[in-house]
Amino acid sequence: MDAIINDAIAYVKQVFANDYSGHDFFHTLRVYKMATRIAEEEGAYLLIVQLAALLHDVDDIKLSPATHDNKDRAVGFLREHGVSENEIALICEIISEVSFRGADSTAPRTIEGKCVQDADRLDAIGAIGIARTFAFGGNRNQTMYDPDVKPLLNMSESQYHNHVSTTLNHFYEKLFLLKDLLNTATAKEIAKRRDEYMQAFVTEFLAEWEGIL
Repeated sequence: MDAIINDAIAYVKQVFANDYSGHDFFHTLRVYKMATRIAEEEGAYLLIVQLAALLHDVDDIKLSPATHDNKDRAVGFLREHGVSENEIALICEIISEVSFRGADSTAPRTIEGKCVQDADRLDAIGAIGIARTFAFGGNRNQTMYDPDVKPLLNMSESQYHNHVSTTLNHFYEKLFLLKDLLNTATAKEIAKRRDEYMQAFVTEFLAEWEGIL
C-alpha cells in the first residue's frame, strides 16, 4: 500500500509541477490528507479513497481536456501498478463524481466517493479556498470584482462551465453553496468554521470596496 501511494504522490507532483491555477500539487496533497481523515472517520475503504483523491485532478477537463473522457492518465498509472480492473472502474467513477456541476451536481454513489468529493469541496472553502479562488481568477484573467456584474445562480452544468464571471461572484455561484452539499458528518462539521470565515471575508471585502471600513 505505501509503495503505490508514494508513487502516486510522486506522479501528481510531476503532473502539476507548473500549475499556478490553484489546482496544483499541494491542492491534491491537501485533498488526499483530508480524504484520508474523512475515510478513517466514516469507515470507508482507505486505499480506494486515497488513490482516487491523489488522481482526482490528473484528467480534469480544465487542466487536461485531451485525457478527460477516458481518464487516460489515472487509468495508465493504476494499470502500471497492478490495480484490478474492478478497482480501476471504481476509482474512475469516484473521479468522475468529484466536480461541482452547478444545479446538476449529484452525490456520489459510494461512501468512498463521498469522502473524496467532500475533501475536494472542503479545499474550496475557508482561508485556502479564498486564496485558491483568487489564484484561479488571476490565472484565467478574470476581473476581481465588478459591482455591475451580478452573480448567476442555479446554473446548469453547461452554464457553469461556460459562464464568464468575476472572482468575487464565484463565492455566490459556488463556494457559499458547498457547505450544504457535503455528504459526510465529518466534512459537515469541518465546513462550519471554514464557511463562517469565508462569509466574513466577503463581507469585509465589500465594505472595504465601498470605503465603509
